[in-house]
Amino acid sequence: MGKTKIYRNIAKLKSIDMFYFDTKTQGPTVLCLHGLWGRAETWSDFIQHYGEQYRIIAPDQRGHGLSSKPESEYTTEEMAGDIIELLNFLKIDSVILVGHSMGGAIVAYLTAVYPKYVKAVAILDISAAGPVEPNKLLDKSERSDPMTKDWPLPFATLNEAMNFIKQATESNLEYQHFMNSLVETLEGYQMLFSSKAMASYLAHRQDWFHILPNIKCLVLLIKGAIAEEDFLKMKSLIPNCLAYKMSNTNHNVHLGHKREFYQYFDEYLKRI
Repeated sequence: MGKTKIYRNIAKLKSIDMFYFDTKTQGPTVLCLHGLWGRAETWSDFIQHYGEQYRIIAPDQRGHGLSSKPESEYTTEEMAGDIIELLNFLKIDSVILVGHSMGGAIVAYLTAVYPKYVKAVAILDISAAGPVEPNKLLDKSERSDPMTKDWPLPFATLNEAMNFIKQATESNLEYQHFMNSLVETLEGYQMLFSSKAMASYLAHRQDWFHILPNIKCLVLLIKGAIAEEDFLKMKSLIPNCLAYKMSNTNHNVHLGHKREFYQYFDEYLKRI
């Protein structure tokens, strides 16, 4: 397997500037959306695995990485709208969508509302259930990112940042997830994502089981850490569903056990 080159670009969209990876290779287009606190970088291995057969595009979503971080609500509807703008900017009219965690909610919404753009969709380890407790849409000034609100940002040194993030995360994959967003600035080491954006997204989360029957294309549904009850309910509501449970409960299903994940994804691709 040869190494696939990744091109890095900025799409000047109506509402934001969106940074994205693009292999510019031949074949069907696969567009991948990362989870909360993530970046396009999370799809690097996926790109190398499928980049010779498919054109892979992976953006930093609004509020994340090198993309714009405007004051907004960061709803699933708004973030799906960004992806439609990106597809129009790139003059792509049909894609295979893949979304992990937060990205899974966005691709599900996009597929239900804009079906003409989507050949098939993969929803990776995200529950369609809303928050356990009803959202309290606090004033924007009162919102805080529950993960990073107590982090001593900016970190004074790289070692301080690495040591703290190692202690604050529960696995090596989670540690790498946050290290992908660490950047040196004049003030010290900061995170590339906006903590206000993360808090706003979480404040606006809602139950989305009701949209699943509207998704008519083939859906790959993979469970890692989400609740069994939610997984089974989602599976029952999707008309054309290929569902798998990973043999471990790592949330990063595309990274935690790659060999198993690619077996499932290969089977999915054969059916499209």
